[in-house]
Amino acid sequence: MSTAKKWTIEIHIDEHEAKTRAEARLHTADPTHLVGVGYARLNPKDTDIPEIGDELAASRALTDLAHQLLDAAASDLEGVTHTPAQLTE
Repeated sequence: MSTAKKWTIEIHIDEHEAKTRAEARLHTADPTHLVGVGYARLNPKDTDIPEIGDELAASRALTDLAHQLLDAAASDLEGVTHTPAQLTE
């Protein structure tokens, strides 16, 4: 029998001066609590378009979260198999 699970990612974005910070928070039914963080900053020579900073910071936070999730999976596998995990894409 298959089981459906729902994982949710909340992205929180804040901006201070010319810097944007994003957090990607993973919510699961398991005790896994991972938060990816990403930053973007405005180059003084560029036009200020806040949406671009939001997109960059959010994408970097999601990338950070993805790496943490992969590391968690590798660690869990190593805990079960007692051998180094070799995860490939």
